[in-house]
Amino acid sequence: MTVSETVAESELSVETDLLAGLESYVTTAGPREERFDVETPFSGAVIGQLPACDPDDVEEAFVRADHAQTAWADRSVEERAAVFKRYHDLVIEHCEELLDLIQAESGKARRHAYEEVLDVAITARHYAYRAADYLESESREAAVPGLTETTVHHHPVGVVGIISPWNYPLSLAVSDAIPALLAGNSVVLKPAEQTSYTALKAVELLREAGLPRDAFQVVTGFGEPLGEPLVADADYVCFTGSGATGRIVAGQAGQHLTDCSLELGGKNPGIVCADADVDRAVEGLIRGCFTNAGQLCISLERLYVHEDVYDRFLERFVDAVESMRLGTDYSHDVDMGSLVSEQQLEKVTDHVEEAKAEGATVLTGGTARPDLGPYFYEPTVLTDVDESMALCTEETFGPVVGVYEWRDTDDVVEQANDSDYGLNASIWTDDVDRGKEMATRIETGTVNINESYAAAWVALDAPMGGVKDSGIGRRHGEHGLMKYTEPQTVAVQKRLAMDAPPGMPYWLYAKVMNGALKLQRRIPGMR
Repeated sequence: MTVSETVAESELSVETDLLAGLESYVTTAGPREERFDVETPFSGAVIGQLPACDPDDVEEAFVRADHAQTAWADRSVEERAAVFKRYHDLVIEHCEELLDLIQAESGKARRHAYEEVLDVAITARHYAYRAADYLESESREAAVPGLTETTVHHHPVGVVGIISPWNYPLSLAVSDAIPALLAGNSVVLKPAEQTSYTALKAVELLREAGLPRDAFQVVTGFGEPLGEPLVADADYVCFTGSGATGRIVAGQAGQHLTDCSLELGGKNPGIVCADADVDRAVEGLIRGCFTNAGQLCISLERLYVHEDVYDRFLERFVDAVESMRLGTDYSHDVDMGSLVSEQQLEKVTDHVEEAKAEGATVLTGGTARPDLGPYFYEPTVLTDVDESMALCTEETFGPVVGVYEWRDTDDVVEQANDSDYGLNASIWTDDVDRGKEMATRIETGTVNINESYAAAWVALDAPMGGVKDSGIGRRHGEHGLMKYTEPQTVAVQKRLAMDAPPGMPYWLYAKVMNGALKLQRRIPGMR
């Protein structure tokens, strides 16, 4: 059953079959009378209600997850991987249901919801086929060749607590959980209250794929009562969200000496060089700026365009923005959907209005579209934006981009780096070698050349994350799984002892060792 595509006055309602049974995957310690509404941003209509969990429910979730973790970890890596190979197929088979649910809860365009389905499927496939290699015990160099033997094992940390945001409700609820589970951990997830049904659907499919029921727990509700007990009970914390909340999570994790990874905000730059293919750059930067109505931490909010192509680029870019189709359709034809909430609409509006009042020029957009839905805002392009404006320095997290002109490469690199954030960047040039060199000078965790964000995001064998105020830690690649493990070194003393042999004076032992150390430095393979 899918979401209805045509309802009077563009109000879209969710068929009850789509949500049926999903509440059963919420963990509670007992009956919960307090509930919260889940609405669709397309119309503001309430589509369902879920339990507002409390700290007792968090404790119950961790008890269950902890009980399940040992048995799950005792399975071979190959057995665990088989679950995620099946999950890969199930996500694809249930693609349309997932797209309907993502759209209903987040208000994004269907093409942007599809990015989430792709991400979860390829993440499951990537780690299912590589986890065994990542987790294999490793022989390491002996301190003294012939006398010792050293092996490193990788054990699961235990129960991983994940706090996921509303902007990518499928991808960020489960893509970080997949490597955690494959490493032998169990998971307790607190999804954003706006998009909890999507997370619950993801868990339903995991159960269908064969994941033990208690290995993945979900508590629904609000951050204030649930966040602190979740961090306190977790053996590792994975958080994606705002910088302000991330600092709170990091502080709480520090109090418990709990390791954590935090992906936070971005004020990401895009650089268009003089030799760039302008049409290609326009097409790519439309996606880079307006995917998910700009509610993407790696989207681009600052565009620096070389003076030689500035006018040509700006004309074509504005024309392309003005031709974008906004709407609430459950089809792939819409270019951009809605913002998620009134709060998000207010933030975007405030940033644009302040910039206009202080001298910025709106080339297109700059207004809300209540005729389409309560939280719609037009894709907006501005010039004459300076550092006195919040729009220049603070993350807007909406369909708004400022465009700047540049002449000198050193200057544009300095401008791109003049930010508290450092998550993603984009460079457009026909000289790829030059682009690669420029990329090494950009202070961000990922840099895309002739792409806005997707090339780095789908490079699952490479780490992804931020520097500066954009967070700590990485997802993807080997690190994205190994962060959920504790390395253990096992060393065997095979002969003699790490001390002077019986009867040898220690001064003589020290002299012999010094000679051996000098010899080792000169022999390849023993250094």
